[in-house]
Amino acid sequence: MDYQKYLDLTTNFIDRNATNVIGAILILIIGFWLSKKIVKITQKLMAKRGFDETLQKFLGDLFGWGLKVLIFITAISQVGIETTSFIAILGAAGLAVGLALQGALANFAGGALIMIFKPFKVGDLIEAQGEIGVVKEIQIFVTKLISPGNKLVIVPNGILSNGNIKNYTEEGKLRVDLTFGVGYSEDIKKTKEVLMNVMLKNSKVLKDPAPTVNVSELADSSVNFAVRPWATPADYWDVYFSVIEEGKYALDKAGIEIPYPHQVNVTK
Repeated sequence: MDYQKYLDLTTNFIDRNATNVIGAILILIIGFWLSKKIVKITQKLMAKRGFDETLQKFLGDLFGWGLKVLIFITAISQVGIETTSFIAILGAAGLAVGLALQGALANFAGGALIMIFKPFKVGDLIEAQGEIGVVKEIQIFVTKLISPGNKLVIVPNGILSNGNIKNYTEEGKLRVDLTFGVGYSEDIKKTKEVLMNVMLKNSKVLKDPAPTVNVSELADSSVNFAVRPWATPADYWDVYFSVIEEGKYALDKAGIEIPYPHQVNVTK
């Protein structure tokens, strides 16, 4: 290989385009320096707007690489290199990568939307995509939940951001929906008083909003009462189970019958 020939060609090229080469070098040096400053300013603005730290870093890096590619293309065009085909190659490569990673890109977009609009935060109890749990971590591609059974549930952000989300923590109070059935011969007013006293004596049942008891249905074999205590998200299950248990004891003590199927033995 004739290295001297290539050296001469390189030297001649630099001699003919010395100004352009110096300009390209300056564009790279100044451009990369400015890109770092712009990225830092952008990240500070995102931090002031309350963007998640993970999203700040990811968008900052993405923006920084985009600026570097633009600066590089500008620099090589300065020395007379044709950039049209280069841009076309980059575009085709970007399209191929986009098609190959469309699922990942959808999850990234979903994660960005969740972090920007904040329909929930870490520690919130939510229900989405058929799953319910406390939010453990919000990542750029997935959200991690801890289910009531202490199982880790990983939900892709793409489908999470496009579906319905129930946030049980946002308002700070949850209504517990319970139903008690008593016999048709029992006194409605007395039954309501007994069930109301159960909720008022429960320390974890909130006073505001006040609990309620109402007749909800005249069923085939029972009069059903809608019992509605309120609780904090942390106390929801404690209130749910304790009111059922205490309600049963209180109705039994008051002599109020809870109907149930009976088996009658017939002796011939």
